[in-house]
Amino acid sequence: MPRGDLFPDIAPYETGLLPLSAGHVMYWEQVGNPRGQPVLFLHGGPGAGAGAVHRRFFDPGHWRVVIFDQRGSGRSRPLGELSGNTTPNLVEDIEALRRFLGIERWLLFGGSWGSTLALAYAQAHPDRVLGCVLRGVFLGRAREVEWFLYGLRRVFPDAWAQFAEHIPEAERGDLLGAYLKRLTDPDPQVHFAAARAWSQYEGLCSTLMPSPETVASFAQDRTALGLARIEAHYFAHDLFLPPGGLLAHMDRIAHLPAEIVQGRYDMVCPAESAFDLAAAWPRARLTVVPDAGHSALEPGVRVSLVAAVERFRHHR
Repeated sequence: MPRGDLFPDIAPYETGLLPLSAGHVMYWEQVGNPRGQPVLFLHGGPGAGAGAVHRRFFDPGHWRVVIFDQRGSGRSRPLGELSGNTTPNLVEDIEALRRFLGIERWLLFGGSWGSTLALAYAQAHPDRVLGCVLRGVFLGRAREVEWFLYGLRRVFPDAWAQFAEHIPEAERGDLLGAYLKRLTDPDPQVHFAAARAWSQYEGLCSTLMPSPETVASFAQDRTALGLARIEAHYFAHDLFLPPGGLLAHMDRIAHLPAEIVQGRYDMVCPAESAFDLAAAWPRARLTVVPDAGHSALEPGVRVSLVAAVERFRHHR
């Protein structure tokens, strides 16, 4: 997939490991301009981890880009750990990282689950947020989880069949419970097989046009285990969100500016949620990309995301 419209590849100027509660250790990095405007990248999943390509949404001459892997994800340790792994824990981790790096306020950039976490953090700490750039909005509502587990078969019946057939027919009435049992099984053959089936399903449904590159990246064992195990854990606990969900607390961030970028044919996080969020957010601008699915690397989505970030250059 050509990516020439993103900024060039860049290496971090600083990396580190930050001890957290419950035995977790966070991997973090900074790229770009050490004296630049701070922006925090929040990866999806939950559990997907961040990668080198995520640095490329930001002009390195202007932005001080902070990227980290959430608990149990990517280069954070221990991989796939569920103990002490909740949304409030992740919100606390972001605050710990902000204080550690000495940042007063920052722009939040998150897609899919990253949009959920951005909203949760902003609602908890609105005074620390300059604004939000969100993509492929996921609000963590029960119907969104139900859509992922069962509804997607209406559009991707072949991908869903592979996903469901990993589970014995007698257990398919509760795919989430059946997968979670296998994803937490101590036998690596059991949990890695389940993780690959779950993660490949998500990869197959994430782009408008088939993308073997995307599916292959989702299928890597370490990526798959973090994504599938943690995602299933969060789904089973209603994403650890407050009563009433995120939309019930939008008054806390109504004053903040936001850019929402949504692929029209996003099947993983359908556009309804982006429209619902925009309707509840007076200062949000919604950009619908007419020829895109869920992935941040779809051509129209990545161009819109870079443009959205650029519009925040002068927000302080």
